[in-house]
Amino acid sequence: MERITRRTFLRRGTLGAAAVSVPTIIGSGVLGANSATRPSNQITIGQVGFGWIGGSHLGTLLGRKDVRYVAACDVNGRKLEEVRQRIETTYSERYGKANYRGCAVYRDFREMLMRKDMDAVVIATPDHWHALISIRAAQAGKDIYCEKPMTLTIREARAVVDAVRRYNRVFQAGSQQRSNVFGSFRQACELVRNGRIGKVISIDVSTGGPPKPCDLPPEPKPDYFDWDMWLGPVLWRPYHSKLAAVSWRPYREFCGGGFADMGAHHFDIAQWGLGTDESGPTRIYPPDGNQRQRVSFRYANGVNMNHVGGNSLGLTFHGSDGVLYVGRDGFWTKPESIAREPIGPADIRLYKSNNHHGNWLDCIRTRKKCVADVEIGARSATVCHLGNMAYELRQELTWDPVAERFTGNIEANSLLSRPMRSPWHM
Repeated sequence: MERITRRTFLRRGTLGAAAVSVPTIIGSGVLGANSATRPSNQITIGQVGFGWIGGSHLGTLLGRKDVRYVAACDVNGRKLEEVRQRIETTYSERYGKANYRGCAVYRDFREMLMRKDMDAVVIATPDHWHALISIRAAQAGKDIYCEKPMTLTIREARAVVDAVRRYNRVFQAGSQQRSNVFGSFRQACELVRNGRIGKVISIDVSTGGPPKPCDLPPEPKPDYFDWDMWLGPVLWRPYHSKLAAVSWRPYREFCGGGFADMGAHHFDIAQWGLGTDESGPTRIYPPDGNQRQRVSFRYANGVNMNHVGGNSLGLTFHGSDGVLYVGRDGFWTKPESIAREPIGPADIRLYKSNNHHGNWLDCIRTRKKCVADVEIGARSATVCHLGNMAYELRQELTWDPVAERFTGNIEANSLLSRPMRSPWHM
């Protein structure tokens, strides 16, 4: 990525006052009033991206007294000012400090990451930015919460893992289903892992479809929106309000479509149930227009995982002795007795987390791995990318999950990464 120094930044006069507000220095006892958490015990964070899901993270973390926002970054100047006001109003009311000023705002995430008083960063941008910001954050010594899917390509996923490990950072991928946010996902995986449905034969995973090339026409760009920075590493294209808002998910240039959107959740749970968090499928089959209408995967243990249509809310494990469904709309088994059978003390127990943000913050303090650690996030994203490649190429693919390469397929291997627009690079 382009190197940027403080001297370089100070030369950019147009960014200065418009992009950054200098935070007020707060004494060690000020925010400790009203029985609130003292600053020495708070985790200070900055966040990049405040769209729909970014706003959700903001609402959750603003409600915690063990967290303090010190910085916010977005390419939308209007949104950024709204966020700053919300953060500072919340802290003014909470700590009884009128006109609290403690949240700096940035249009360039690289400047935000230079802050020495910031412990961690939340990344809630479109997918094409996830890898570059994650790597830069790890290099800057920040712990990371990154939305799913973790990256736009398979090569990016491995690069993020390498950076997080090299700089000893705590990383949480935004696969919240591992923290039972939406249902009984952990319990379901424990039943599967302990053989309650017998030998797993197949898994049906409901997600949206693959992405399509972006065909949106040009629109006039508002002066408060930094479109060049929004595009970042992807090839340049004209501004469109749908992309600038929250409607970029259908387009290949920026993400993996509905397939990767919910797939990063449901394929993640499928791999948790199979015990393949550090591996992946070995064969990927494209639709054949006959018996197989959608992509399917095969694992080394013989399990078939099928992309199916439907409501995209869950997945179904089919075993030799029963069936188990788990989703955001419920949990059931056939026979019903499977769900009622308790997990015993000698059975396999999986990582227990009931609060995804809380688990991340706890791990920042303990330096332990999160429930959705960076390797898990990389492998879940990889399954999504593999499926999308099979949809695009319409070829049967042989995948080596150790080397993370296709066997005997130059065309498929060329899709493991994408060119980046200068000056951005891995």
